[in-house]
Amino acid sequence: MQRYFVPEDNWKEDQVTIIGQDVHHIKRVMRMVEGDHLIVIHPEEKAYKARIESAGEEVVCNVTEQLTAESELPQHVTIVQALGKADKVEWVVQKATELGMDKLIPFQARHSVVKWEDKKQHKKLERMKKIAKEAAEQSERLKIPEISDVSSLEQVLKATENYDFRLFAYENDVRYGTNTSLSQYVKQISTGKSVCLVIGPEGGFSVEESEKLYQEGFQSVRLGRRILRMETAPLYFLSALSYEWEE
Repeated sequence: MQRYFVPEDNWKEDQVTIIGQDVHHIKRVMRMVEGDHLIVIHPEEKAYKARIESAGEEVVCNVTEQLTAESELPQHVTIVQALGKADKVEWVVQKATELGMDKLIPFQARHSVVKWEDKKQHKKLERMKKIAKEAAEQSERLKIPEISDVSSLEQVLKATENYDFRLFAYENDVRYGTNTSLSQYVKQISTGKSVCLVIGPEGGFSVEESEKLYQEGFQSVRLGRRILRMETAPLYFLSALSYEWEE
């Protein structure tokens, strides 16, 4: 059954009003009419089955029952993703949303091969938010991941200073076989804990960036025994968490 995320202001007791582009999706794409049922998601991460009462410029629904759903990772996961070529970050947004990410912070790394111009940044971020929303609906999640503004390393350090676990996927841990396997951390990142993982760009972290991360209390981690692409690394991490704590 199709689901829609509805802002808190659009809830009035057992009546829910859906507005914006979702109205077009309900009426023109899904071809729903009065009497049809759909699922609405409250910002408090609660899912309800609802019946369409009217479908004009707004779609008004009456809640018929609350649904039991457990589709969120038991940890709070933030991915700090370096900017990369083409649509790689958008791909990460989609797939990481499906795997349970809570928040994504795009990161302007020293070796990032692209730099988002200020005048285009808003448009790119809005597209990423749209991708996150659609992926959350498709994967039947109870929340849409937050997409932050593009940040510098200093801003990343400030934004993540209170996390329980602060990690970065360091390619040198794979090259030189240092003993920082992800398995050491996964069992410690228990239910309710917050964790952020910083992923470098195609060219890897600069020496200055890795040193700064270490100085600020980040721990480097090895994601397997192979060098992963920047868009593969966060999915490896999220999958490992899911396997350990959900299966």
